[in-house]
Amino acid sequence: MATKSARKRNGENGMREVVSLPESIVASLTGGVLTLKGPKGTVSKKLEQPNVSVGLEGNAVSIFSGRRTKKEKKVLGSLMAHTLNMVKGVTEGHLYRLKACFTHFPITVTVTGDQLVVKNFLGEKVPRKLTVPAGVNVKVEGSDLVVESADKEAAGKTAALMEQMTRRTCYDTRVFGDGIYITIRNGKEVAKA
Repeated sequence: MATKSARKRNGENGMREVVSLPESIVASLTGGVLTLKGPKGTVSKKLEQPNVSVGLEGNAVSIFSGRRTKKEKKVLGSLMAHTLNMVKGVTEGHLYRLKACFTHFPITVTVTGDQLVVKNFLGEKVPRKLTVPAGVNVKVEGSDLVVESADKEAAGKTAALMEQMTRRTCYDTRVFGDGIYITIRNGKEVAKA
């Protein structure tokens, strides 16, 4: 896991954030795009912002701003969080769990290639389909669905799209519970309504 070795090292000439990288990660920075490669995959993210520079110093990512305003402090914190999410993704991965719930019409969820197919949702004859993005792995374990990826944003977006594809407006989900719902979001259990 990455460590925040020098959190808020304020100097006369600005602010600096440093994220130490584990030995298993290979990092490269070209054109403002940080690429981390680790045991769980590769993640790239553009970290270019005005008045903020990102650099590699040995086995650490350094984020520096020459100004010490609130805006730059917020940007430094955001870039730091993105970098830590990238490190977690390439070392441990990001995991989302969903559950397919039904009362009258049994839902059948299958994954073939890059297509997620939901059949018989509320007795519908036409199946609902979702294209799974590259780099995201979706598994069906009975009525549970598991979404895994090294990229946190890709995993979260896929889980949200899976939940949205069975959404029904103007229905109270506490009474009409048919659909697919996120139960664990990136390792944390979702509060029940």
